[in-house]
Amino acid sequence: MTAQFPKLTRRTFVAAAATAAALPGAAFAQSGYPGDTITFVCAFPAGSGADVLVRYFSEKVAAVAKQTVIVENKPGANGNIAAEYVSRAKPDGYTVYVHSGTSTAANMSLFKKPPIDVTKALRGVQFINKQPFMIAVAADSPIKDVNELTQHLKAKGGEATYGSTATSGKVLAEVYLQLAGVSATEVAYKTGPDSLNDIVSGQLDFAALDPVFALSQQREGRLRLLAVGSPERMKSTPDIPALKEYGVNVDQLGWWGVFVPAKTPDDIVMKLNAMFQEVLDNPETEAFLNKFGGDVYTGTPKEVDELLSKTVEEWRGYVAQAKIPQN
Repeated sequence: MTAQFPKLTRRTFVAAAATAAALPGAAFAQSGYPGDTITFVCAFPAGSGADVLVRYFSEKVAAVAKQTVIVENKPGANGNIAAEYVSRAKPDGYTVYVHSGTSTAANMSLFKKPPIDVTKALRGVQFINKQPFMIAVAADSPIKDVNELTQHLKAKGGEATYGSTATSGKVLAEVYLQLAGVSATEVAYKTGPDSLNDIVSGQLDFAALDPVFALSQQREGRLRLLAVGSPERMKSTPDIPALKEYGVNVDQLGWWGVFVPAKTPDDIVMKLNAMFQEVLDNPETEAFLNKFGGDVYTGTPKEVDELLSKTVEEWRGYVAQAKIPQN
C-alpha cells in the first residue's frame, strides 16, 4: 500500500506549459486575476502548521498573480468542512483549497458518510510537497529513540496516552502501536499548539505531529523528534530516522496539493498550475518547505487527480490496519 508518486520530467512541465499557452486567456498567468480577490481555504485554525504553509503560498501566489490573495480558515471534521465548502464554490478559480491530499483522501475511509466524494467533487491543480508526520516526545524526556519509546509503552501496560492533531498523525500513531505490539489512548487536539503543554509536561507519552509544528518546536528546544513516517529519511530532515529503521514497517509519506471545484475549466486550472509552479521553482520556497520537513513536489493537474484517487484506495487499507472506527 505504498503511494507511487509519478515520475516527473522536464518534458512533463514543458508539455503542461505548452498546453496552458494554447488555452483561452493563457496570458492570465502572467497578467494576474482581473477583479475579485482570490481566497485560499485552510482546513485548520490560524496558527496551526497548515495555516503557516497556506499563508506562505497565499503571499507568494499573490505576487505572481498580481492580485490580492486572502486565507480563509474553515476548521472542523478533519478537513471535511473546508473540502465541502470549496467543492460547492463557484468554479472560477477564485476559491482554492490548499491542503494535505493525504488527509483529504483519508477522510473517505474515516467517515461513514463523507459529505462529498473528493475524487468527483474536487479537481487537482498542482502538488506542493511530500512530507511525513513525526513521532515526538518532550525535549527533556528520558526517551531517546523509538526502541526506548516502545519499551516505555510496554512498561505502562496500556495506560499510556498519545496526542494527535490530524488524520495523518492518528493513523501513523495507531499503525506504529499495532506493529510494535503496544497500546496507548489517543488524546485529540485541534492544533499542535493546543497539545504542546501536555507533551512538554509529560502528561502525554508521545505525540504524532505535522512536521511544520514539530520542527518549529524542536528548534525552540521543546520537542525531541524520534522518527518520521516516511519509508526512508527525508532530504529535508536527514538527521531524523524513519520508523522502518527500528523494524516498524510503516510507509506513510504524505503529500500536499492544490484543489478547486471539479467543474473549474481547463484554462483556469492550467493558469493556477503555472502560478504555483513559478512559486515552487523559487529556491526560497524550497528552503521554506525544507525548514518544515517537506521536499518540493510538482506535477500536472492530471497527476494530482490520479494520485488522489490512488491515495483514497491506499488509505482504506491503512484505516483498516489501524482499526480506526468510522465517525
